[in-house]
Amino acid sequence: MIKAMFKTREIEWDRWVANAEKHPDKEAIVHWVAGEEPFRWTFSSIIKAAESFAVGLKKRGVQRGDVCAIIIRHNKYFYPIYIAISSIGAIPTVLTYPNPRLHPVKFRQGLEGMSKRSGLDWILTEKAISEVIEPLITLENSTIRGMLFPTEWEKDLKFEGKDLENIMQVRASISDTDPVLLQHSSGTTGLQKPVLLSHKAVLDHVTHYGKSINLSPEDKIISWLPLYHDMGLIAAFHLPLAFGIPVIQIDTFEWVMVPSLLLEAISKEKGTLTWLPNFAYNILANKIHEDELEGISLESMRMFINCSEPVRDKSHKLFYKRYKDYGVKPESLCACYAMAETTFAVTQTPPGTAAKVLRVKRQSIAKGVIELNGHNENSRVCVSSGRTIDGCEIKIVDEKGKYLNEGMVGEIAIYSVSLFDGYRNNPEMTVAVLKDGWFYSGDYGFCLDGEYYIIGRKKDIIIVGGKNIYPEDIEDLVNHVKGVVPGRVVAFGEYDEEIGSEQISVAAETKITNVAGHKKLKLDIIKAGMTDDINIKKVYLLPTRWLIKSSAGKPSRKANKERLVVKKEIIIWS
Repeated sequence: MIKAMFKTREIEWDRWVANAEKHPDKEAIVHWVAGEEPFRWTFSSIIKAAESFAVGLKKRGVQRGDVCAIIIRHNKYFYPIYIAISSIGAIPTVLTYPNPRLHPVKFRQGLEGMSKRSGLDWILTEKAISEVIEPLITLENSTIRGMLFPTEWEKDLKFEGKDLENIMQVRASISDTDPVLLQHSSGTTGLQKPVLLSHKAVLDHVTHYGKSINLSPEDKIISWLPLYHDMGLIAAFHLPLAFGIPVIQIDTFEWVMVPSLLLEAISKEKGTLTWLPNFAYNILANKIHEDELEGISLESMRMFINCSEPVRDKSHKLFYKRYKDYGVKPESLCACYAMAETTFAVTQTPPGTAAKVLRVKRQSIAKGVIELNGHNENSRVCVSSGRTIDGCEIKIVDEKGKYLNEGMVGEIAIYSVSLFDGYRNNPEMTVAVLKDGWFYSGDYGFCLDGEYYIIGRKKDIIIVGGKNIYPEDIEDLVNHVKGVVPGRVVAFGEYDEEIGSEQISVAAETKITNVAGHKKLKLDIIKAGMTDDINIKKVYLLPTRWLIKSSAGKPSRKANKERLVVKKEIIIWS
């Protein structure tokens, strides 16, 4: 197992350079593109390239402390560009590249929202989208000083003479408490919360998390995760770079189109670790044809780590059933609980152990007390996200912040050595969630036998007649209704003036377009709720791709409720 190698006040650049000196020819990042020979960065070559980009950044006026937003497609130079920003004391932040389905105006509005919240100084991007971004720079009171196109720069630059002397002084003066990155907590575009993290927070975290998964020099990470999300940025970028192990980076958009790319990379590269959200297990289980699996072996994988809240047992079962004959082991299906505010992970299933599964009476959850229900099919299946990692503590609290015992449902509050200091430029929101060194997550869950189970978001709970209804339960039922697009469902509470209370509403995408079909589908959705004593009052049927998703890839309940209930957007069927 890899051991901590901290020196006093170590910064990430020092760690990266040390890895390059110790393992110059070892692969660091394998840039994977479908149908092409992968490009393989070694630890020494990526540092050399980063140094060249650092020269380019300094020449163009980027200073220590500047926030540099990277909006670049899957590109082999992305990684040294990111490292270069950090190496000169500037602060990298990764933002999503606009996909073809996102209107340029919507993209620009989202970017404007993030620039105001995060205080962006520079946009590092491609000329293909420069016309969309340009208006932001000329806006009155804009913090953005310019657009840079680093992938087009000369690639073999070096600091020399006085410039070398100056950059060495800058690097020597960077403290481990200085910010090293700005990442955005999940949300819809422009509404994400900017989280600033220090060198110490990140390095402490990867050390503790590496220990929790028994990280070793023989490990190899495989990832298609976007680097603008904490799961991809920390688990599949900072973690391997800090510990000197390889990571294979697959294009997110290519993976969405061809999910078998992940399995191909695992098989060819002998991968051992990957992190996935629930929907990825379902896609891999249901969307890959048998002929795409010829020659595939997944035997090298020791951990498939599910980072969803809540983790879905059905997703694990589907995946295991599909790939057990390809080498997937039941004990490799594990989970963690993670968020940007704690750098990444808070809990983790121990290696070599499958995530624990409980059946719980739904009615007991609604009352805030956990009652196990054996193998009853009408139970809620809860999957453990594991135990706390070193450096983290959890307490479950009630509405008044009072500590709750094991087996009781409440809000999850977290203490961590890698906790953020607050949301950038938003003291009001910071005060609302940080209290006496504890982060109040807004997630609801419970602890049983030292393991933590996440069951929903506090803000999303629907209160009907004094009873707590979790939207995840409703969505799980509706997702299985024939005619509904799986994974494209949100449930939320809608205030009913007549009864003076919330009622349950469901918004679901469907490919059905005729009136008779809609009428039947609405009835089927209401009946699905009745099977679990859930009374759905209103059903909104929507065309495919209508629902707004968060940066984590999940349909946003809040944003979609606003479109449907507040703005009352007209639903147009093609």
